[in-house]
Amino acid sequence: MRTRPDGLTHLDAEGRPQMVDVTAKDDSRRTAVAEGRIVMKAETLKCIMEGRTEKGDPVQLAQLAGIMGGKKTADLIPLCHALPGASIEVELDAALDLPGFRARASAKYTGKTGVEMEALTAVSIALLTVYDMVKAVDRGMYIEGIRLISKKGGASGSWSSD
Repeated sequence: MRTRPDGLTHLDAEGRPQMVDVTAKDDSRRTAVAEGRIVMKAETLKCIMEGRTEKGDPVQLAQLAGIMGGKKTADLIPLCHALPGASIEVELDAALDLPGFRARASAKYTGKTGVEMEALTAVSIALLTVYDMVKAVDRGMYIEGIRLISKKGGASGSWSSD
């Protein structure tokens, strides 16, 4: 693998896509946390919180979908390494101030590459699932603020958005 002077590791010197070679790296414990939110009408949030949704509980289903989506990251995003055995947790909390939900995902893995993409994918899929579950009553919902909050481990060490 040839390293580009601009630091873009997923492109070779000619600008072609390439898988990052992590085979020579040491295993290390890696964690990542991501967040995002979905904003909706106050009545839609009330409907969800009171259990008046036709398709079931959007929060529980979104948590499960987020976990499943995080596990499928390598299938969804080209050049992402598959991370068998990664641990992914997803939380959704009602936020009256939005109104809507805040989602937070954490991913953990011991290996040669990070889990930032898994955490970001888990949040994205969880929020998309909420949208899908209640779009019949509120098509104007929107998803925003998906971002990495922190990561630990690997050669680059720790990073935080603070």
